[in-house]
Amino acid sequence: MALCLTALLGCSPGSLSPQTSLTGALTQDLQQYLVARGAIEHISAVSLSVSLHGQTSTIDAAAGTTTFGGSTPVTPGHLFQIGSNTKAFTAAIILQLEAENTLNINQTVGLWLPQYPAWSSVTIRQLLNMTSGIATYDDTTAWGHDYAANPTGFSSAAQLIAYVDQNAPLQHGWVYSNTGYELAQLIIEKASGNSYATEIQNRIIGALGLHNTYYDANIYPASVQDQMVSGYFNNNGPGDEELAPLLGRDVKPFSVSWAQAAGGVVSSPSDLTRWVRALYQGTLLAPAQRAELLSLVSQATGTPIAQVSASDPRAFGLGAAQTFQPALGGPIYFYEGETLGYRMLYAYLPAQDAVLAIGLNSQPVGSDDQVGQLVLSVYNTLKAYNAL
Repeated sequence: MALCLTALLGCSPGSLSPQTSLTGALTQDLQQYLVARGAIEHISAVSLSVSLHGQTSTIDAAAGTTTFGGSTPVTPGHLFQIGSNTKAFTAAIILQLEAENTLNINQTVGLWLPQYPAWSSVTIRQLLNMTSGIATYDDTTAWGHDYAANPTGFSSAAQLIAYVDQNAPLQHGWVYSNTGYELAQLIIEKASGNSYATEIQNRIIGALGLHNTYYDANIYPASVQDQMVSGYFNNNGPGDEELAPLLGRDVKPFSVSWAQAAGGVVSSPSDLTRWVRALYQGTLLAPAQRAELLSLVSQATGTPIAQVSASDPRAFGLGAAQTFQPALGGPIYFYEGETLGYRMLYAYLPAQDAVLAIGLNSQPVGSDDQVGQLVLSVYNTLKAYNAL
């Protein structure tokens, strides 16, 4: 069944709305994923937003219920923790401060945070592109034990960083590190004189009118939690043994202080598509800073590359990632952020000028996460309806 792009804005009287038909087809994609993967991934809710070239509004769909085994339907307006998609917010704040000549991303931790002498030569750029070599605090046994014992307790950025042994040698290459983004948070606060919460609200959430996007450094208030689906920790994979007491629990009321600038934002899929467009296309960043955002290093080697390829398919910029996906029309920008009970991913397709965002309400074992299949299904549906 074909869909002409002009029909996205409306149809002649008495005809079936092509946009309604496309929305129905996308909803069916979500429902089929829930049927196939709901029990395995312990998910009850899937929500999707699609932003197409030239369209001011998004196409939104949702399937499932707000709780596992519940009966309240999830809607496109429900919120999810977006996890490490927060990192691009953090990188954008840093880059705005650079454009204002407040700092430079080639400056060092030693200059801004002398309390961490072992990392004094690490640059801000390395914190943001994951080549700092600093281990991530959330892989430590002590952090896992402490969080599982008190998931509603507060941890400051400095306390999170302290889980990492400064005397340990720096790792080589590209190494994913939430610690780097907690250090970036401290640099933002020192450089701006404001809290990270103030900076993200004023520079991004408020400035872009992201009315369904929130940041809290600890426990979200009831006014936000009431808009969220429940999220479930279902990861009993290797390395997560300390978190076993959380298995199957709804993490929505828990503290997100363990994530903060590395992963503490809550949003809707439609707001995330707006954010992605602002990040890659809008006036949020000056041209020089956007070029820095998109300066890539290979995730295989940690060395700079111009673009991903079949032989080197994954790369990281400053809080942004590129992947080689011929099935989705070529190199795309893609990020799947996770917290202990949520996943939110986006795919930005430059060739088609399209953005899609998907929220799910669990963190399963890594091998159980098959959301890439859903992305491909959505892409194929959009192609079938001539929307791309």
